[in-house]
Amino acid sequence: MDIPSVPRLGLVVPPENPTAEPEFRHFLGSGMNVYTSRFPVLPGTSLREMLETYNEVLPDVLAGFGQLRLDAAVVACSASHYLLSPEGDRTFCAELSDRAGFPVVSSTLAILAACEALGLNRLTLVSPYEPWLTDLSRSYWEEAGLTVDQVVPVPAGERYDPYQVTTGTILERMGRYSLPENAAVLFTGTGMFTLDAMDELGARPGRVLLSSNLASAWWAQLAAGAQSEGLAGHPLVERPARAA
Repeated sequence: MDIPSVPRLGLVVPPENPTAEPEFRHFLGSGMNVYTSRFPVLPGTSLREMLETYNEVLPDVLAGFGQLRLDAAVVACSASHYLLSPEGDRTFCAELSDRAGFPVVSSTLAILAACEALGLNRLTLVSPYEPWLTDLSRSYWEEAGLTVDQVVPVPAGERYDPYQVTTGTILERMGRYSLPENAAVLFTGTGMFTLDAMDELGARPGRVLLSSNLASAWWAQLAAGAQSEGLAGHPLVERPARAA
């Protein structure tokens, strides 16, 4: 393969996120080359302060790609964009796109684009976040016009940490809830590893499963005109759509 001709995706992630890059590689395969820039480490700040700072410094983090030619970029941090309204998120990403010279989307907007492409208007939310952030996430989706039928909280032991959630915990928590066979399920958060859980739960026919990373990878390959074998078989790739 002629490496320089492969579409290039810029990925912006929190510094400790161990999941985004492996899952993007899984979904995009050889269809896109992924280049990563990380938010700064912010010791001594609260979670909300950290997320607010991520939004403040995001233009500079994107500028850190320098003259690297990118076809698109994804901000793989859902939590910071839950602080924005959906309309505020769209405005922010439009400004980032104009400044960068290529399309930039948040993982939250990629999910909204995926829901629109699939014709989804209601979902079950699976969240690894602290309760206040889960509530903020739910409000974001509802303000965007989606009905959240129920929320499945997924703590990591005694605390909430998306990076420490195991597949077993996801499946155990999901087992506590009764989901319709045709339920749409959203696993929110780019840092929660979901591939194995989605493989297990996706065996049920008619059920649509989305994650922050899956929706973002789908948006990226659509925006860049790439073809990615890792998304084969998902309903998203069977319905042509325009990246939003």
